[in-house]
Amino acid sequence: MYLAANGRPDAPPRPPGAGRRVPAAVLALGAVSLVTDISSEMVTAVLPLYLVLGLGLTPLQFGFLDGMFNGATALVRLLGGRLADRRGHHKRVAGAGYLLSALSRLGLLLAGGATGGIAAALAADRLGKGIRTAPRDALISLSGPPESLGRSFGVHRAMDTTGALLGPLAAFAVLWATADAYDAVFAVSFCTGLLGVLLLVVYVPAAPGPAAAPPARRHPPRRPVLRDPAFRRVLCAAALLGATTIGDAFLYLLLLRGLDLPPALFTLLPLGAAAVYLLLAVPAGRLADRAADPSGRRTGRRTAFLLGHCALLGAYALLLAPVSPPTVVGVLVLLGVFYAATDGVLMALAAPALPAAGRAGGLAVLQTGQALARLLGAAGFGAAWTLWGQRPALWAAALALAGALAAASRILPAAPPTAAPEAP
Repeated sequence: MYLAANGRPDAPPRPPGAGRRVPAAVLALGAVSLVTDISSEMVTAVLPLYLVLGLGLTPLQFGFLDGMFNGATALVRLLGGRLADRRGHHKRVAGAGYLLSALSRLGLLLAGGATGGIAAALAADRLGKGIRTAPRDALISLSGPPESLGRSFGVHRAMDTTGALLGPLAAFAVLWATADAYDAVFAVSFCTGLLGVLLLVVYVPAAPGPAAAPPARRHPPRRPVLRDPAFRRVLCAAALLGATTIGDAFLYLLLLRGLDLPPALFTLLPLGAAAVYLLLAVPAGRLADRAADPSGRRTGRRTAFLLGHCALLGAYALLLAPVSPPTVVGVLVLLGVFYAATDGVLMALAAPALPAAGRAGGLAVLQTGQALARLLGAAGFGAAWTLWGQRPALWAAALALAGALAAASRILPAAPPTAAPEAP
């Protein structure tokens, strides 16, 4: 059994069932993410149709807008993390991000057909998402005991994914009921986003839970997170593995080409992977929290993170064989396993290495590094596909991921990372 008080015999006993309960703050944040993702995915599902078919933008113009703002999101996370750590106002900064995203739907409604107004609304949505991500994950990590972080993040990610699955269904229901009135989708999305902000204000506590340290200082922690060797190793491993991740869209495109399926099915493939992710996020988090050896050292999160990338490598291997209907199912299942074993688990793995006063900023650095690495990985695979062809590019990606897994198994700390004592 893991002893939170360094194994001292005089440590107070934990309340019965404390390790099995998910903190109320985590459930509240999960509800906020669920509702917000319904709002967000309603717009995401119809935006290409609205911009390309409704307003006449070319695919190149739409791709430029979407790619530019998605890239900016990764960098804005650093700002959100720093602001949250500056005075310990994680809830306020996260709330500002959620509110900004909700108001962006109103911006789409008011923009009409003006390209400038649409670009401003999309920018506000991406800025809001970037600002809120790190403070939200810091709140999750500070709201419960360290030994149950995997479960907490798993529950949150499962609720978040539920919203992502319901959003497109809600959008198409609104379009069906209103005879393809895109403004109605934006209006419903705006109201749903405001509901998410209201849930955050009412049900998410301003102060973190029992896992938090004393109140945060007025200034950022004196010890930069990148000077911590354990966190630095987690960051390097995550970036290395991220650089060998080719991107979901490429996997779905390979499936469509392998079976010569109609392009309309492209939009349905992500739902299969998301459904697997939803089913496995909580079990994966619980398994990651378990001790991996009799000494009580919790290395399960490290193992789960590496095994998740092994699942991704398995998806690459399936695509190297002749594609058949079972291949489609296998790739979607393995992709869902990959996200279930890595997304929240990585946050649970890194959070204990960060001091409470620098938790949001540290997680922002990790998320930004991983996002930029994945962006480079996707761009590299696209270039390799263009230069060498589909199959050689996939072989190169599989070999690169296998090498990155071997390196990451050496880089990741064998013992669970813990934060260094903060200076008084």
